[in-house]
Amino acid sequence: MTQKKGSSSKQNEFTMIADKENAEEFSSSASEEKVSVASNWKLVWWRYRKNRLAVISLFLLFFVLTIIIFPDFYANQYSEKTNAREAYIPIQKIHFFKDGKVDLWAEKLVGKRNMKTLAMEWVSDPAQSVDVKFFGKGFQWKFLFWNTERHLLVPADASTRIFILGSDRMGRDQWSRLMYATKTSLTVGMVSVLISVLLGVLLGGISGYFGGTADMIIQRLIEILNSVPYVPIWMAMTAALPRNWSSEQRFFAITVILSLLGWTTLGREVRGKFLSIREEDYVLAAELIGCSKFRIIANHMVPTFLSHIIATGTLMIPQMIVNETSLSFLGLGLRPPAISYGVMLQEAQNVKTMAQAPWLMIPGLVVVIAVLMFNLAGDGLRDAADPYSK
Repeated sequence: MTQKKGSSSKQNEFTMIADKENAEEFSSSASEEKVSVASNWKLVWWRYRKNRLAVISLFLLFFVLTIIIFPDFYANQYSEKTNAREAYIPIQKIHFFKDGKVDLWAEKLVGKRNMKTLAMEWVSDPAQSVDVKFFGKGFQWKFLFWNTERHLLVPADASTRIFILGSDRMGRDQWSRLMYATKTSLTVGMVSVLISVLLGVLLGGISGYFGGTADMIIQRLIEILNSVPYVPIWMAMTAALPRNWSSEQRFFAITVILSLLGWTTLGREVRGKFLSIREEDYVLAAELIGCSKFRIIANHMVPTFLSHIIATGTLMIPQMIVNETSLSFLGLGLRPPAISYGVMLQEAQNVKTMAQAPWLMIPGLVVVIAVLMFNLAGDGLRDAADPYSK
């Protein structure tokens, strides 16, 4: 009896092991089948979501996109509203609890003149506070097709001003100006990259698909542009812009200038891709059935490495943002009344200002964060562009 029990228990163990192995084989075969029938974009997403930093950066970029589209909603006052008596107000802390209860309020800052340095010093008054609320009413702005006065965070009393990130030398709210600067700087960067990508795909595609004289001319042009130092050329071209141009005209000019020199690397990559796939069977089949050259390039060749183009374009955006910020900081890019990261950083050009108002350097920190987000998202896209690589 004992031997029978022992043999039966061993048999049960073998059966459990066999069932487990069969289940693993079934799950692996099911996953392989799932991968084999998945589209390329689905494979890219599966590979992309394995990179947690890239996924977090992507969600943060979607939030930044809402700031670009609706900066007025996030701003709590007019960006150009000035008051010399409220110059260099430090950051007002926002509190969420008061007397043990949930209550949104900000510290009330009172200015006192220092009789030795004659500088205005702002200190918190514990006896006073400023009530703050979400989705309150402020200045009027246009949301799509209708006007609204709703904002993300505003003081309960419309006659009171709060300075979430402090104020500058003219008493302008840094938080509100930062929202509009985010819209301007990131729009310049993304539009410049869009133009650069279009130029790179177009000229690189012509060079790789047609070859011959067109290939020689485009490649020599790329070599000439790559041999020119970018920063001095950008500075010379922006310095040549007429001073009487409006902010919109300078915005368009800066965007075009940045994009004219940013397409060369992508152009060469696209040329190499076209050279490798122009002899493929599906391209030859499209030619035999009478498809136009443009249709073959746009519908058959470019989609094969579209994910790579998107990843390359995403990695180009941070450099464009830094370039625009540098030019505007030096006074060669966008100028007031336009608001960008570089224009805001002009307020913090000397050590004295930085010592008295260190919060004026916050736009520089925002530039670093924005560049880091785009780089992390771009790295994830670059790795996911080839979902079969290890």
